[in-house]
Amino acid sequence: MKFKELAEYYERLEGTSKRLELIDILSKLFKESDAGEIGRICYLIQGRVAPFYEPTEIGMSENLVAIALARAFDSTKEEVIRSYRHLGNMGLAALDLANKKKIRGENLSVSEVFDRLHSIAETSGEGSVDRKLTTLADLLNDLDPVSVKHVANIPIGTLRLGIGDPTVLDALSIAKIGDKSLRPILEDAYNKTSDLGFTAETFYKKGERGIREIKLIVGKPIRPALAERLPSAEEAVKRLGDKFAAEPKFDGFRVQIHKNGDEVHLFSRNLEDMTHAFPDIVRAAKEELNMESAIIEGEAIAYNPVTSEFLPFQETSKRRRKHEVEEMAKKLPLVVFVFDLLYLNGKDITELPYLKRRKHLEKIIHRENLIIRKAEERIMTSSKEILEFFNEAVSEGLEGLMLKKLDSAYKAGGRGFHWIKFKRSQSGELTDTVDCVLLGVFRGRGKRTEFGVGGLLVGVYDEKKDEFVTISRVGTGLTDEEFRTVNKLAEKSRVSHKPARVNSKIEPTFWVEPKEVLEIYADEITKSPIHTAGEENGIGYALRFPRLVKFRGADKRAEDATTVSEIKKLYKQQYKKKNS
Repeated sequence: MKFKELAEYYERLEGTSKRLELIDILSKLFKESDAGEIGRICYLIQGRVAPFYEPTEIGMSENLVAIALARAFDSTKEEVIRSYRHLGNMGLAALDLANKKKIRGENLSVSEVFDRLHSIAETSGEGSVDRKLTTLADLLNDLDPVSVKHVANIPIGTLRLGIGDPTVLDALSIAKIGDKSLRPILEDAYNKTSDLGFTAETFYKKGERGIREIKLIVGKPIRPALAERLPSAEEAVKRLGDKFAAEPKFDGFRVQIHKNGDEVHLFSRNLEDMTHAFPDIVRAAKEELNMESAIIEGEAIAYNPVTSEFLPFQETSKRRRKHEVEEMAKKLPLVVFVFDLLYLNGKDITELPYLKRRKHLEKIIHRENLIIRKAEERIMTSSKEILEFFNEAVSEGLEGLMLKKLDSAYKAGGRGFHWIKFKRSQSGELTDTVDCVLLGVFRGRGKRTEFGVGGLLVGVYDEKKDEFVTISRVGTGLTDEEFRTVNKLAEKSRVSHKPARVNSKIEPTFWVEPKEVLEIYADEITKSPIHTAGEENGIGYALRFPRLVKFRGADKRAEDATTVSEIKKLYKQQYKKKNS
């Protein structure tokens, strides 16, 4: 396929705000794609030249892209920047320059454009900045104006087509068999590898059978299993059966440890490669894990080695940094409490029952380990035991408990009652915060004008429709510094129109790409005619008196935020309490 054709599809995708139209456009694109290019097309749709978990970034700032555009089209950096600020998008500024020069460009293929962008990402060392500028300028000069528009946005991460992974998987299935029936199989393969391009290429080359045969691969992060919530210990016992496991729930960040010989990679819950940020965990994996290959899941949490006290999430999150990592490792040492084993010595063991996976885990994590330790596990049979262990965990400064079915397989990317999280507030009522996605920003008035933000439009994820629906406006509970932080986050992901996967009756001052997750606490969930979360007959759900608890940052994907089905359950749970 020629890149010019792909760019025309970009135009069509950019021009719709309806998910069904996105699927239809994508499926037509995929029908015209062959096995040799489908993987690259999937990465390019994501604005990438590699899967998200790979630290393969083109690494060019707005300033550098402006210089490349100036070189390509006989302009100046200052003129490009002025146009960019006026039009609000680097791609539009690039399109304007290309049209003025009346370029036609060469008819490059998708693979040729991809390879040249990928070469920019791999350029490093002395003189790399100038080599990147030259390569990008030459590429832009070889493209038609519409292609220039979209390629200019890729290096700075502003190619925002509003396409979610489920939408791509639906379109792949339709492209090959005419309906969405293969979506669950494609999704399972994607959940095991977190690599959209690899999944699509395997599908095109090996068909349904090839997709079904995909297993875990060391070095490719697995989309983490997710837990459900229930209103009481008694309800949990009904779901879990006569005998179940309980573990402390740590207020840290989830980490996957991938070990293959002496090679170690660490991935976050959000599938980000964090290896560089945690040299202490990498060293521990090499020294304390005595096996050839493994994928282990755990929770990393900062602690005070003098008092052996766990530190709050805000302290733990300070370890997520790119610079001075060794110095910070000494100031804030981490312990990783591992709670599941997914792969061992060449074998994917996610289909084994939890109890058997735990037994394998017990054998490879030794008591004398200082950093990589086993999470405590207790086998229980009653709600009384749950409450006793829960009170013990809370007294130690932990969040609560994770309850697990003994016979359950590990469901990558899946949410279900095989895992149940048990939390409650200090008042003694069983409750939970809501993980909301930032959808839009309202400009501030009065003092808040200096922050750039006066309020937030937040939503939750509708997993059935693969869209984000509104649930609240948030304007309280933020400090001055938090308002400034939100403004920075919002400006980075600001978009010119409502994203295709956002369903809202409310119009904020400006929309943002749904990617930032905020943990919100509210007094209760109510019914509302102005919000679209779980909307039926014009009435949806809303949060009453919402307050920001914390930014989840890279710890959580937008699609892993609280779902509409969870909101409905929480609403029913509080309603039962009011009437009990």
